Amino acid sequence: MQTNPTHTSLVAIGDSFTEGMSDLLPDGSYRGWADLLAGRMAARTPGFRYANLAVRGKLIAQIVEEQVGPAAAMQPDVITLVGGLNDTLRPKCDMGRVRALLEEAVERLTPACKQLVLMRSPGREGPVQQRFRPRMEELFSYVDDLADRHGALVVDLYSAPSLADQRAWDVDRLHLTAEGHRRVAEAVWQTLGYEAEDPEWRTPMPPTPPPNWTARRVEDVRFTRQYLLPWIGRRLTGRSSGDGLSPKRPDLLPYEGPAA
Repeated sequence: MQTNPTHTSLVAIGDSFTEGMSDLLPDGSYRGWADLLAGRMAARTPGFRYANLAVRGKLIAQIVEEQVGPAAAMQPDVITLVGGLNDTLRPKCDMGRVRALLEEAVERLTPACKQLVLMRSPGREGPVQQRFRPRMEELFSYVDDLADRHGALVVDLYSAPSLADQRAWDVDRLHLTAEGHRRVAEAVWQTLGYEAEDPEWRTPMPPTPPPNWTARRVEDVRFTRQYLLPWIGRRLTGRSSGDGLSPKRPDLLPYEGPAA
C-alpha cells in the first residue's frame, strides 16, 4: 500500500451497498460511500475520472456478467468490488459457486487496474444477521484469501464497532445511513494509503437512551410492512429491486460532486 498516493480514476462495482442506498440526496438520487470517496480523490487530482456500475439487488453472477467486463475495459487506477452478500441472504445459496464467481471476477479485474479493493462488508446486529452470519463469514474468509493471492487490498468493515451499531443503518435495516456511508468512505480512503481525515471512524457512536417498548414495536410493524414483506415477496418470485435499472454512472468521466 502506498502512502498518500495519487490516483487518477476509480470504478466501483457491486450492488446496493456501492450504489449508495440509503444515502438519499434532495433530488431523490443516492450518493453513498463510493461517490464520497471519488469526491475526495477528485479534490486532490484535477481531471479525476469516476464510474459507478453498481445496481441494487445484484447477485455475484450478475455482477460478473454485467459489470466486470466493462470495469476491466476502462483500465482505471482503482477498482472496488463488493459482491456476494446478496447471495448469502438467499434461502438457498451455493457458496461454492459464489466463491468461484468471486475468483473469476478478481482474476479478470486484477490485471485491468493498478489496485483492486475488496471488502468485508459491515454487519448490523440483529436476528437476520445472526441467521446468515456463518455464510457471511465464509464469504469474508474467501475474500481475504483472494486478496492474499492476487495482491488486492481488503477494507475490513465487518469488525468495525461503529458500523455494527443499529444507528448506522437506515429504517430498512439493510442499508447504511449517510453517516454509515461517510465512515465507509473514510475506511476505503485510509486503506488506499491516504492520510486519515477521521482516525476514529471505527469508534462506536456515543450512547443514547434506547427507545421505549412502544416505539420499538411501532418501528417493527413499520419495518415488516414496508420492507420485510416486499423483500420476502421478491425472494419468492425471483424478482430483484434492481430489475430494469441502469448504473448511475456507467461511463468513466471527470467527476464533479460532493467531496466530503
